[in-house]
Amino acid sequence: MVAMQPPAFPEHFRAALPPHMADGLAEHGWSQHNIFLSLELTQELAAECRALATSGALNPAGVGKGAAQVLRADIRGDRILWLQAGQSLACDRYLQIMESLRVALNRELYLGLDEYESHFAFYAPGAGYQAHLDRFRDDDCRTVSVVIYLNQDWLPEQGGALRLHPLGKSTEDIAPVGSRLVLFLSADMVHEVLPATRDRLSLAGWFRRRPT
Repeated sequence: MVAMQPPAFPEHFRAALPPHMADGLAEHGWSQHNIFLSLELTQELAAECRALATSGALNPAGVGKGAAQVLRADIRGDRILWLQAGQSLACDRYLQIMESLRVALNRELYLGLDEYESHFAFYAPGAGYQAHLDRFRDDDCRTVSVVIYLNQDWLPEQGGALRLHPLGKSTEDIAPVGSRLVLFLSADMVHEVLPATRDRLSLAGWFRRRPT
């Protein structure tokens, strides 16, 4: 008999965020939820990411913003594609879930989140991303960073952890296990992606406020 996963966020937590998720983000600047997407949706998104990588549709990610953006594979080695509404049924389902999460975060934590942006992130073996913040110096719109992993049967010895650097505390390594959600405050949480020995698939995103 196949074990059933808990429902994804909108059905299971419609009334309120899980206490550990809201409290972790408010008190520690980060939180995680280990089964955020259904197995079916995780597999569909992973298949889409792999197909995009195979077809050459993913582009090397740059460092910096706008005209100042440059390719620095020694700093950042992922390939990405930004999500658009209508791109696929799986992406539309994912974006609907994230809209429900945006509403819940605003209701519970009064963050004033206005929109969500997201891209596929594909790290080939050996690729990583050095320690950085997700907020640009001249743009304070990114408020909450989001990572959702799409990797099946991930083993600790395969590496690829998201390493968080909470201010004044020990680092936290989070393995990129499929369906896992990680949230952290964009302006405050220095983080990095450690190299892995296999392909590492995820969705990276940001809840944004309106410009001030």
